[in-house]
Amino acid sequence: MKNFALKNIYKRSFLIAALLYCTAVLAHAQAPAKPKAKPASATKAPAKTKAAATDTTTKTTAAAAAPAVAATPKTTAGILETFFKKYKDDGTAAAIDYLFGTNKYFTNTAGITQLKSKLDSLRQGIGSYLGRDLISQRQASNSLVSYSYLVKHEIQPIRFTFMFYKAQNEWALYRFKYDDQMDAELEEAGKINSKHP
Repeated sequence: MKNFALKNIYKRSFLIAALLYCTAVLAHAQAPAKPKAKPASATKAPAKTKAAATDTTTKTTAAAAAPAVAATPKTTAGILETFFKKYKDDGTAAAIDYLFGTNKYFTNTAGITQLKSKLDSLRQGIGSYLGRDLISQRQASNSLVSYSYLVKHEIQPIRFTFMFYKAQNEWALYRFKYDDQMDAELEEAGKINSKHP
């Protein structure tokens, strides 16, 4: 009899231990995950001396005070984005200077000055710049692309046409023109052809 009672105690003890183990595993699974320990290489860097900290602060302040020099955009989209930002914020002359500055072979400064003057004169008569819409984008090859934009102003739109050429690695302006004759083109396109098939 004692042997039977002893077996029951072992069974109960085993069942209680198994129950406690399962409860512990379940509790651990439901506990929020602790962040993993950082590897030895990611431990804190040695503390800077006060002089080094002051030097870093001075560099940061000096960098913030100095005007930011924008890197030359490598894509046509980057060039166009910068052009339109300058057109909006800095005016016609700054935008045209930037655009023609992408191509070192544009040396006709008198022609560029005349273009700026004519475009600025037109711009004064059509109101503030409001934005732009892409009319078309065409790619003749991997080295020659063209963009046409409807440039929106308060009174009327104008069209800018850009052509970019990449001789080697850098995109540069190849041709730029503007006009305000889109309405005549739309009227012509809307006419019914008088010839019958």
